[in-house]
Amino acid sequence: MAVITPERAANSSLRRLKFTLFPANIGMFLLWGAIPSILLPLQIEDVDPANKAANLAVVATIGAFAAMLAQPLAGTISDRTRSRFGPRAPWIIAGALIGGLALIGMSLANTLVQIGIAWTITQIAYNFAQGPLSAVMPDRVPVEKRGVFAAITGFASMFGALGGQIVGARFAENVGAGYLLFAGVAIVAFTVFVVLSPDRDNRGDERRPFSFAVLVRSFWFNPREHPDFGWAFLGRFLLYLGYFGISNYQLYILQDHIGLGDDAVDFVPVLGIASLATMLISIAIGGPLSDRVGRRKVFIYASSIICAAGLVGPWLLPTKTGMLIFALVTGFGFGFFQSVDTALVTQVLPAQEDAAKDLGVVNIAATLPQVLAPGIAGAIVVAFGYGSLFPIAIVLMVLGGFAVAPIKTVR
Repeated sequence: MAVITPERAANSSLRRLKFTLFPANIGMFLLWGAIPSILLPLQIEDVDPANKAANLAVVATIGAFAAMLAQPLAGTISDRTRSRFGPRAPWIIAGALIGGLALIGMSLANTLVQIGIAWTITQIAYNFAQGPLSAVMPDRVPVEKRGVFAAITGFASMFGALGGQIVGARFAENVGAGYLLFAGVAIVAFTVFVVLSPDRDNRGDERRPFSFAVLVRSFWFNPREHPDFGWAFLGRFLLYLGYFGISNYQLYILQDHIGLGDDAVDFVPVLGIASLATMLISIAIGGPLSDRVGRRKVFIYASSIICAAGLVGPWLLPTKTGMLIFALVTGFGFGFFQSVDTALVTQVLPAQEDAAKDLGVVNIAATLPQVLAPGIAGAIVVAFGYGSLFPIAIVLMVLGGFAVAPIKTVR
């Protein structure tokens, strides 16, 4: 009879974690791919076609601001949760269930106010699930294997986001049914993760205090005390600001800048498939290769330059071909970034015991651009047209990639 050593048990647990993290992240990012870029813009356009861009900016900004506040708060609470299922599982499941109810509300909404309220609740609920889910890697995965796990989660997030666009486009004539589908998929995916890859019972762990001061600190870290964490935050913020400045308006760019009109919805899946093809390659290479060579920053530099190069296509060539160049090239660069940046961030966290909180804080760098991008991009479009978005996004992406250069604890 084979002896199950602690090492073998740990390796078995990590293998199981690989297989369950993948569908859990896909379930989450299917939502983020389908709703903000396809279903929500179509629903808002149906309510008031003449003011669709301004209305989308308002609803998306409010929802993203709620998400920005929710994830660090969820991290702080889950870090202090004690249960037989561990600190993360209760919030992952609760977020999925409440988010599903909010999406039912979205499917029934028929005014801008109703849509805005339901979308804000949706953002809060699913970010209460995503914050604890993102903390699973620093909780359970050794540093030397995080590049591989970052590649897995990066691939799942990109595959989910692009898959969400592709599937979401199929519900252009029945947005409400799309909301219900994605809510159901998320509930199933999160349940599978919690059941098949359970965390340890942590009821015996020391209970950490929770107060209003702790709550306020959920949204803050001291960049002077933790400069590497600060540079990682800035890099992600700038690159995501450039990315969301384009992606949040992709449907309208295709409709009005490229001139596809009503045919734009059918072209979104084409771009999604093109991006997915190159992302698969770069994600598969980026994270594991960064583990092998023991370096992260060089891949982030390269990814930002590649992302920026992809935006040159639709800027200089406002056609379907230009948008395909954008999808293929920027997809490749963003895949590299996703697979490596996640691993880098887990290595510069200020405190292991506050992993979920600190990941929630650094994820503000991903959600805050969603707050700012609609308003900034909307103002740019109104003042200068869609074409002016591309050079601005190029500058932001390059600055974001090279912002990690001062980091000292990670090569």
